[in-house]
Amino acid sequence: MILSGGPASVYAEGAPRLTREQVDIGVPVLGICYGMQLLTDLLGGEVEPAAEREFGRADLTMSDSRLFEGFETGEPLPVWMSHGDRVKRLPPGFGAIATSGNSPCAAMASADDRFFGVQFHPEVVHTRRGDEILANFVHRVCGCEPNWTMGSFLDEMKASIRAQVGSDRVILGLSGGVDSTVVAALLARSIGRQATCIFVDNGVLRWREAAEVCAFFEDFEGIDFVHIDAADRFLDALAGVSEPEAKRKIIGRVFVEVFEDASHQVEGARWLAQGTLYPDVIESVSPGGGPSVTIKSHHNVGGLPERMSMKLLEPLRELFKDEVRTLGAEMGLPHERLWRHPFPGPGLAVRVLGEVTRERCDVLRAADRIFIEELRQTGHYDRIWQAFAVLLPVKTVGVMGDVRTYENVCALRAVTSTDGMTADWYDLPRDVLARCSNRIINEVRGINRVVYDISSKPPGTIEWE
Repeated sequence: MILSGGPASVYAEGAPRLTREQVDIGVPVLGICYGMQLLTDLLGGEVEPAAEREFGRADLTMSDSRLFEGFETGEPLPVWMSHGDRVKRLPPGFGAIATSGNSPCAAMASADDRFFGVQFHPEVVHTRRGDEILANFVHRVCGCEPNWTMGSFLDEMKASIRAQVGSDRVILGLSGGVDSTVVAALLARSIGRQATCIFVDNGVLRWREAAEVCAFFEDFEGIDFVHIDAADRFLDALAGVSEPEAKRKIIGRVFVEVFEDASHQVEGARWLAQGTLYPDVIESVSPGGGPSVTIKSHHNVGGLPERMSMKLLEPLRELFKDEVRTLGAEMGLPHERLWRHPFPGPGLAVRVLGEVTRERCDVLRAADRIFIEELRQTGHYDRIWQAFAVLLPVKTVGVMGDVRTYENVCALRAVTSTDGMTADWYDLPRDVLARCSNRIINEVRGINRVVYDISSKPPGTIEWE
């Protein structure tokens, strides 16, 4: 990631786009992680693979710099790392302004204190005071004024949607999650009943998900709502499939087929709106020439088959989840809709590891319901970014009432984050975990063992598949 800007503008990109010409004319630059490597290479330094990698938490020791203005130099600062390389030789005219346990140059600055590179991620919540580091660059180095507001973004987006769509009708692929709910409200504010929300029950939703979504959107003002029960169609297509990427692609293909059928019922429909976010784009697309790779496919990303003759409308494509929630609050959406935990597009198909069947989905739904219920009752739900249960394709021996059992393992996952790009496992109290485990084993037939996932992202992902 690179931030670059002058007095009039600041922009952020998912892949490095810094050029030698920008460096030559003196545009202030902040290279973050991969951007630091590019900056080092462009300016004559050298990067090499590190003997020991740094993923997750690390302590940063800083020296004086405009980038760290307001910080106590010499005091360790917890930051989030994600790299397997290090700067071997600094570019001419640069000096190290921070170190970590495995990086003798965890941050660097040019002699004129205008060009910077950092090996850690200041943009994630797990880097303490990272927002202050970015603010120092944007305001103190680039001289930009903090005059952007979510209200102004809302006005701009409504105008943009009207200009794009014109008099055409729009179909929204509605999941009922935070992202699609905000898109629905945005369309209602922008074009009203030119938009039709189509909610597809794909058979891999959470406990009572379809009923809750229908109850909310059937009373939603200013937009049309259609419910399609396609559970059998999805589950039949998933039968016998265990490979996670294959499952994602099947869900995406059938999703498109359902919408192709539905689009014929909406006269004048020329656009398909989706709740794609920036993390979806980053994890799904390898930009030309950039260092990112496809981590997972996402059925909201990459456009639509030409046979549908529809254009893609993604008004949230450049936003992160926390910004989407702020946008939703700006439009007056209720707290309980905005602060629901994220749910993957392929649903339980990527939480039922191995083959997906209706019976295995039912087992997982029951376990997941208990876990979420306990988190709500104990006050932990709103402190967590995402929590869910996973059904493993592993059976273990157990004993229940002097009877030998051979049943499934259920894994519980709860993480903290702000945008989903990085995450740390949530330290649930022992008594809460014990109650969750006890209830799941006693109340859900088919599970006799419960484990808790304590992996961070990176190196893991939030979802298991």
